[in-house]
Amino acid sequence: MKISKPYLLFLGDAADQLAAKTAQGVKDWREEDCVGQLRMDGCNADTGLDDVTIEEARKAGAKTLVAGVANRGGIISQAWIAVLLEALEAGLDLAAGLHNRLADIPELKETADRLGRSIFDVRHPSGTYPVASGEKREGKRLLPVGTDCSCGKMYTALAMEREMQKQGMKATFRATGQTGILIAGEGVSVDAVVADFISGTVEVIAPANDPDHWDIVEGQGSLYHASYAGVSTGLLHGAQPDVLVLCHEPTRTHMRGLPHYPLPELEECMEANLKVASLTNPEVRFAGVAIDTSRLDEDKALGYLEETQKRLGLPAVDPVRTGAAAIINELA
Repeated sequence: MKISKPYLLFLGDAADQLAAKTAQGVKDWREEDCVGQLRMDGCNADTGLDDVTIEEARKAGAKTLVAGVANRGGIISQAWIAVLLEALEAGLDLAAGLHNRLADIPELKETADRLGRSIFDVRHPSGTYPVASGEKREGKRLLPVGTDCSCGKMYTALAMEREMQKQGMKATFRATGQTGILIAGEGVSVDAVVADFISGTVEVIAPANDPDHWDIVEGQGSLYHASYAGVSTGLLHGAQPDVLVLCHEPTRTHMRGLPHYPLPELEECMEANLKVASLTNPEVRFAGVAIDTSRLDEDKALGYLEETQKRLGLPAVDPVRTGAAAIINELA
């Protein structure tokens, strides 16, 4: 799917800031693609963008209203539907990463069809994808992998893309999850792809490219997470990565949502990912470690990064706190 930019970020009646984390992610990484935010009465979230009306957003050039908020109770309310209908009537497309499909709401579907507008439900892939071939393809690819799920793989990938482009390198972020797709404007939510086609889907979204071009493929799950190891394996095979970056959140005591599963040691996790990735690229290697130190104070964070770097013999960074340049320097 290819979503038209710029965006109007819809925060609805978000109960708190966490409910609007998708909108916040879009703002953090693609602020230049946003004309403002639209909040309803009772909204307790704020991305820091200007508050605008649908009419003001359209005049500013907005092409898509992005619902960047989790809906309360999983229900798309009539108040939301009224706003979304107004956006369609004003000439905007709709995009959302909700579990409920906007296109399944009759009023929205009928209005979009009548006006020739598009509705992008990014959690639900709409295309068909091939079985992977595993054939070697041109270009370079980097894949963040994790000791756990939700430990910074998307932020690491986006930080790598930003730093590469800053240094004049050819680099493109390839989104594989709903928030990443809304940030990039395109991609496929691979955790919703039938298992046999995950690797083939990744081959499609990160195709052959110039020899000096880097595709930064958004990682998902973890080989050590009993719920999500399957999608991680598909990504490792389909991305055919030249380089891996290990992502880790050091304050966790167990796998997210699985208190009976401990986190793996970093060395153990690296060895397992290299083994799986080597099926489609025997030359794969690690270039660094990305640590989410947001729950550590400055001294503890920097100390943990230093200790990890010495222990593994690889650059250890926090992509938000320290930036990703040290890892990029390992890619030459």
